[in-house]
Amino acid sequence: MAINWFKYSSPASFYSLAGKLTPIFSVTAFILFAVGLYISFFVAPTDFQQSEAYRIIFIHVPAAWMSMFLYLVMAGWAAIGLAFNTRLSSMIATAIAPTGAMFTFLALWTGALWGKPMWGTWWVWDARLTSELILFFLYIGFMALQAAIDDPRRADKAGAILALVGVINIPIIYFSVKWWNTLHQGASVSLTESPKMAATMLTGMLIMSLACWMYSIALVLIRTRTIILVRERHTVWVSELHKGAT
Repeated sequence: MAINWFKYSSPASFYSLAGKLTPIFSVTAFILFAVGLYISFFVAPTDFQQSEAYRIIFIHVPAAWMSMFLYLVMAGWAAIGLAFNTRLSSMIATAIAPTGAMFTFLALWTGALWGKPMWGTWWVWDARLTSELILFFLYIGFMALQAAIDDPRRADKAGAILALVGVINIPIIYFSVKWWNTLHQGASVSLTESPKMAATMLTGMLIMSLACWMYSIALVLIRTRTIILVRERHTVWVSELHKGAT
């Protein structure tokens, strides 16, 4: 049976769908985090160079990946909202921003914890670190700009323009270790090369990354539902929803 996906472009329809999907992604994220953390901290072998300190990469690397991926997804939804004037697309972009900012902060924080024993300092103005910090400011700027404009539609358009301009920072983050002589190590996982880590380490990292994806989707669905209720509060279906709840 064919599914009419355009049906869910309506905030009312998406609200119902998101409510059904949220528990699925939440439970999946919990299970994957439990398995991923167990493999990462109890099964994966000790690194012969970095000892036990390397285990922070099982949190740091997925967080760094998510910080970049979520920004691209956020910018993509914002672009759709800007181009086609679709309310739901802009709401989803708005819902993604706090989660993206959280993962960016987590990447910076865990990077500092990892850098201290490896480099002897919490922070250096390395190209990779600096561009990741700029990404954090882009997330904060996106949220602050939207919050500063009272009209949601104008706020969505202004935020979309900022998000699209900021996309140029993503390839800078990713390729910085290749373009410049940076202190940050190169990628351990590549689509074109064999992994530079043990299979158990790679498995733990990939499971943790998938867990972060499930967690992000669950949070975005929850936050989108909240935004829908706020922005659509004057519509008939939201009024009926409130009446049904009481």
